[in-house]
Amino acid sequence: MESLLSNDMITLRALEPADVDNLYLWENDTRLWNVGCATAPFSRRLLEEYIAGYEADVFASRQLRLVIEENRTGRAVGTADLYDFDPVNMRAGIGILIAADVRGKGYGAMAVGLLERYGFLRLGLHQLWAVVPQSNEPCRRMFESLGYAISGRMRSWVRCGSSYEDAYLYQRLNIGAKRDI
Repeated sequence: MESLLSNDMITLRALEPADVDNLYLWENDTRLWNVGCATAPFSRRLLEEYIAGYEADVFASRQLRLVIEENRTGRAVGTADLYDFDPVNMRAGIGILIAADVRGKGYGAMAVGLLERYGFLRLGLHQLWAVVPQSNEPCRRMFESLGYAISGRMRSWVRCGSSYEDAYLYQRLNIGAKRDI
């Protein structure tokens, strides 16, 4: 049986204490704050405590945070999240962060595919969704190439300094087809 959380190129794995340095860099990159909810920097100690106390049970915590690891090198190249997990309606949001120096290599699409496989096959999710700012063309192209459909446009959804930007809601329904990842 193939692994739900890996393919030939990457593996999605649990957070480890050694990930604190990467999380520190990624979470404190203020250029990325407009696609999340961060409003202040995170300390190393806070991130260490987060990793140590992390509850990986998606049904208990309503989220799942995984590290995207490159199989060939063992290097962490990003994070993949299921968030706002709704066990009644069987849906979850997807969040992907890829390290700046490896963007454009397909890691994001592979991670979304693996999260999709895990969510649909293991958790029995009915749908996955993502909110993507209008200006994030690479991310929008990625979701569209993976069969996610735009189901809405939220006006002035993301604050960018003193102005606001629209965002798109992408959805993919679990229609029972198993895709190669």
